[in-house]
Amino acid sequence: MNKTELDTYTQFSYACKQLGVEIKTTSIAQAKGRVERAFQTLQQRLPIALRLAGITTISEANIFLNSYIKEYNAKFALPINNNKSVFEKQPDCETINQILAVLTERTVDCGHCIKFQKQYYKTINECGIQVHYHKGTKGLVIQTFDKRLLFSVNNKIYELEVVPLHEPLSKNFDLQPLKEKPRKRNLPSPKHPWRMSTFLQFKNHKITETMLIC
Repeated sequence: MNKTELDTYTQFSYACKQLGVEIKTTSIAQAKGRVERAFQTLQQRLPIALRLAGITTISEANIFLNSYIKEYNAKFALPINNNKSVFEKQPDCETINQILAVLTERTVDCGHCIKFQKQYYKTINECGIQVHYHKGTKGLVIQTFDKRLLFSVNNKIYELEVVPLHEPLSKNFDLQPLKEKPRKRNLPSPKHPWRMSTFLQFKNHKITETMLIC
């Protein structure tokens, strides 16, 4: 597996960014004051409350917590502004399928194909015609949420079609059937979120940001 396949956090964070979700992580207590303050309150108050209630077993403590949580929230919880919505507008199913994808970096071989999960694939454009790239061209295999396989290269998106291991007919002994017209493919628009240049730019920014923090 290459670095792109192993780098699941960057892929996850990039997908969250497309959905309008901001990820914040930290190991410094001062950066998460509200959480640390809640822990301090519980560490000081909860043992005393358990002792006053005569709780001595875990099962009794679990039952006691059902009522204690309500009392705790009533005293310490902040009021909610019900007049303000903070929810993002839900994308359509096609957009979700494209954003919640798994990326794998692959290189075009000498047969103008891509090997992925022990099978060879050829790149098909929206007209149903195979597109050929030079050997060594790098791109991203996109496995969408609904298990569709796409290939992003040079900011263009193609569908991947599996190449059979054996020809179904013999060129010497079988009659050649009439060639079917290429089937048109419904490919994502050029604004597809997993364009290779856009994702690599985001990935490099995250790596630089991590190095500065360290």
